[in-house]
Amino acid sequence: MNRFHRWYCRSARWRSTVEERLLPWVLHGVTLGDRVLEVGPGPGLTTAVLARTHPHVTAVEIDPELAESLRRRSDPAKVEVVTADATALPFPDASFTGAVCFTMLHHVPSAERQDRLLAEVRRVLAPGATFAGSDSTPGPLFRAAHLFDTMVLVDPDTLPRRLEAAGFDEVRVTTAKHQLRFRARAAP
Repeated sequence: MNRFHRWYCRSARWRSTVEERLLPWVLHGVTLGDRVLEVGPGPGLTTAVLARTHPHVTAVEIDPELAESLRRRSDPAKVEVVTADATALPFPDASFTGAVCFTMLHHVPSAERQDRLLAEVRRVLAPGATFAGSDSTPGPLFRAAHLFDTMVLVDPDTLPRRLEAAGFDEVRVTTAKHQLRFRARAAP
């Protein structure tokens, strides 16, 4: 992430958006169980919210600095922070009862790597478990925030097919102004 993006994702404004709008919208009616995987937490604002409502969260972050910062700020009894690439998750099959990713898929550098990430999340989810998440759709501010940064947009029209190819069923994708949310079930 570029400098502006890192600053914004730690800001009070983004924290408010995460707590009051983003997570309630994405997780409304979703059951994640007691072993939740969060992919790409960045600075961990979403992780903090999840840790208040779930017994255990494993947060996988590829950026060592972001992972270490999150690790220092988290209660190790509730949150395990793992520095790893989510396209090759270091967990056994069916390790988690639910998985989430919030506004991070566009930071994965190619559609092929995004698909690999989706398949890895499916692999580590128990059959029947839910994968829920969100991402941004293009707008002027979003594009400006990603100058000199990775930005591989996720097309809400093709995302259902991509999730199904990764081993999910009962896929639902919803769009709203400048964002999308998805829910899918790990197929048996």
